[in-house]
Amino acid sequence: MEKDDRILVGFNHADDAAVVRLDNDRLLVQTVDFFTPVVDDPYLFGQISAANSLSDIYAMGATPLFALNIVGFPIQTLPHEILTQILQGGADKAREAGISIAGGHSVDDPEPKYGLVVTGEVKEQDMITNAGASPGQVLVLTKPLGTGIIATAIKRGVAPVESMNAAIESMRTLNRIAAETARHFRVTTGTDVTGFGLLGHLKELCDASRVSSEIDFSKLPFLPGVVDLIAQNIVPGGTKRNLAHVQPVTEFDSSLTPHELLMTTDAQTSGGLLLVMEPEQAEQYVVQYNSVSPVKAGIIGRIRERSDSVIFVRS
Repeated sequence: MEKDDRILVGFNHADDAAVVRLDNDRLLVQTVDFFTPVVDDPYLFGQISAANSLSDIYAMGATPLFALNIVGFPIQTLPHEILTQILQGGADKAREAGISIAGGHSVDDPEPKYGLVVTGEVKEQDMITNAGASPGQVLVLTKPLGTGIIATAIKRGVAPVESMNAAIESMRTLNRIAAETARHFRVTTGTDVTGFGLLGHLKELCDASRVSSEIDFSKLPFLPGVVDLIAQNIVPGGTKRNLAHVQPVTEFDSSLTPHELLMTTDAQTSGGLLLVMEPEQAEQYVVQYNSVSPVKAGIIGRIRERSDSVIFVRS
């Protein structure tokens, strides 16, 4: 493929968005994401999908500028009011992010799908990629895990109300506060936690940074009800595939159960940011973020020298 010197971030290291240089230090950041409904309420689906799409921009340290809708909808079989509610949810979430949806594209599709193309901007010195972590630094996660398991329970009609409400609130929460708080600290590396699960995205970060990492399972935050649901074998197919993908390069503590292994790779929708900082910076970040955010962050592990195992998960 012919090299384009304007493209600073592309396919190279599985980063969250593409980055193109506009001029000396101004960079354009762009991403696209869409998926099928994870909840029954069309308005909430629109909000969740929009928050998920915006997450990639925040993960790169950028500020969103505007968005475009991308829609698939069975226009002949479902009421038009459902589509209106989906689009309203997306528009309201975009407005919360401080941007407008300036257009988009739709197709007639047997299964509803919705998402956004989001364009943002960042100065080069403020850009965050998934390459740059160093041994001795620590990992901060800004949202609890388990949305994939709970979304599967919702689809099967067995999700407890508390679990469902907590998952929806987490998924519809923008990573805006997490990203804006991070600008006051020295974040060396970052990504968001979505479909590949915590360990899948951590593997990408470690590979890009040429380091290994260690996670403390006891410090991982999970949404309420996740432990009980996974005990009932309510596990998304994507979560199982994620575990199969990372298992060859991950050393799990022998005391962890098969269910706990799956909990570390649960496929997330609109998950939190995974940020790498020096320990003191991370502690200050967590305090400041938790004082203003409805969802809470915590330090979940550390960066190590590169070794044969990319990830170590301790009990």
